[in-house]
Amino acid sequence: MPDTTGASYAAAGVDIEAGDRAVELMKEWVKKTRRPEVLGGLGGFAGLFDASALKNYERPLLASATDGVGTKVDIARQLGVYDTIGHDLVAMVMDDIVVCGAEPLFMTDYICVGKVHPERVAAIVKGIAEGCVLAGCALVGGETAEHPGLLGADDFDVAGAGTGVVEADRLLGPDRIRTGDAVIAMASSGLHSNGYSLVRHVLLNEGGLALDAHLDGLGRTLGEELLEPTKIYSLDCLALMRTAEVHAFSHVTGGGLAANLARVIPDGLHAVVDRSTWTPGAVFDLVGRTGKVERLELEKTLNMGVGMIAIVPEESTDVALTALTDRGVDAWVAGEITDRGAHTTGATLVGDYAA
Repeated sequence: MPDTTGASYAAAGVDIEAGDRAVELMKEWVKKTRRPEVLGGLGGFAGLFDASALKNYERPLLASATDGVGTKVDIARQLGVYDTIGHDLVAMVMDDIVVCGAEPLFMTDYICVGKVHPERVAAIVKGIAEGCVLAGCALVGGETAEHPGLLGADDFDVAGAGTGVVEADRLLGPDRIRTGDAVIAMASSGLHSNGYSLVRHVLLNEGGLALDAHLDGLGRTLGEELLEPTKIYSLDCLALMRTAEVHAFSHVTGGGLAANLARVIPDGLHAVVDRSTWTPGAVFDLVGRTGKVERLELEKTLNMGVGMIAIVPEESTDVALTALTDRGVDAWVAGEITDRGAHTTGATLVGDYAA
């Protein structure tokens, strides 16, 4: 007898019931991010945020950003650890928003999977929710999409979008920067979420290193090092703005320190950063040695130990460093702002890293 059973969504690989269970599992974590301006609960078609809270601003400017975490998700997949990658996502989005001086307000996420494993999706959302708490923003909604046939059963990717607000006359950026300003570096927690295509190629493919290997200098397994969450600086930056005069921030992501710092330097000025003021973590040396990667290539790809930059007036340096130290942020003066002169770019790294 011929098979007369009709096609179905489930037969095509999409499990609606599993998706519903994932939503139920993630609700408790989303609740932890709730701000008083959030209306409604998880499960609606749109997240609601009460904009009347912005009436206290003279001229509120909304800041928005969107990002993902790149191929770092493959490390999470290989290790079977899903509750930290959300920290990375929040950091990549909200630390971009705070660069202009904006307070993070709310965020939405997009999780794409080959097959919905409810507990796995809930673990990813748990990490996002915990990251939102660290950034001071609400997680107001998101989407989980199942793509059978396009992604393997264990494959996934994440992306997010966020919104913040800043008073117009407190907007940070190139217009505020002056000659003589200090460049303050804030330490990264490791590789953060950039350059993993290079890192995975060098360490895992060419180097043949195992994620469960204990390597000299790391103090933990390679997998634990590679999965270390991106530091979320949002509340630290906002606290710094309340304590000291700040002219600009720069979030060090893809492209490295010099390229990202140059994005906030105005025409005619130049940022000089002295490598001798810090020592990059062992993982950066590991990537360089294993892949025989030249220093300039590393610096174009990885953060080299600096995740966020603050540019402040020279007279605010001590207050700024104290404020960051009090919040547990490892920070130091790494350079200064000078006239552009013969430089063709907005920022330059000079000297050698401290031993």
